[in-house]
Amino acid sequence: MAVTTQGVLDLLVRVSAEVVEPRFGRLASHDVDEKQPGDLVTVADREAEQVLTAELLRMTPGALVVGEEASFDQPALVTELARAEHAFTVDPVDGTRNFTNGSPDHAMMLTELVRGEVVRAWIWQPQHQHSFVVERGAGVLLDGEPLGPATRPQVPRGASSRRHLLGQDFGGRIEPIGKSRWCCGVDYPWLATGGVDFLCYWNLKPWDHLPGALMLRELGGEVLMLEGGRYGASSSGQGLIAAATPELAEFVRASWAADRG
Repeated sequence: MAVTTQGVLDLLVRVSAEVVEPRFGRLASHDVDEKQPGDLVTVADREAEQVLTAELLRMTPGALVVGEEASFDQPALVTELARAEHAFTVDPVDGTRNFTNGSPDHAMMLTELVRGEVVRAWIWQPQHQHSFVVERGAGVLLDGEPLGPATRPQVPRGASSRRHLLGQDFGGRIEPIGKSRWCCGVDYPWLATGGVDFLCYWNLKPWDHLPGALMLRELGGEVLMLEGGRYGASSSGQGLIAAATPELAEFVRASWAADRG
């Protein structure tokens, strides 16, 4: 069965409406657990991932589905992602802490990979009612309309969840780095639409960054590893820079690396 781009977006919207959003602002204490200290998971994360995984496997029998929650129990799933013939990543509730705190800044994200290369990606922001759909080589759609590169200021603006980076201006070459939204499914669209010009992250989970990486690259941007090289499904380590241009990504990468060294 062919998996259409619109069909996957419809699936995300439906599962969000049926499984995730009815819990928004209504979670009881027993609906929220810690996978490890500070890493929250809710009943909505788990149930949504189960439904999405089952539907993707029904539509594409034999595909590998790497969900955030399943990968916590089966870490080897992530290592299979780059070499699978056909695979999907699933982030059922990106920004879980925001979700549990009643913040609208949460999202649902999917990517499709063929032989380790991301070919399509979907981001659905249920409370903001925005969808971002990306196909490699075909650009980005925001709510069904083509999205082009945003106009950028002369002095770049950045955001991060890394506390030691907040307020950094790298010698006055950038605006002081501000706080991210603590949700990649909101941060990357914020960058893509011109709200900021770069983002700095520490963790490299594929379900968090592969959707936004494809979106930025379709818009002329880049996502680099802190230690060098382009971010992708097989990347490992820590530290990532997403930026509106390759030149800005490299400048922030080099400045951050020097700051650490």
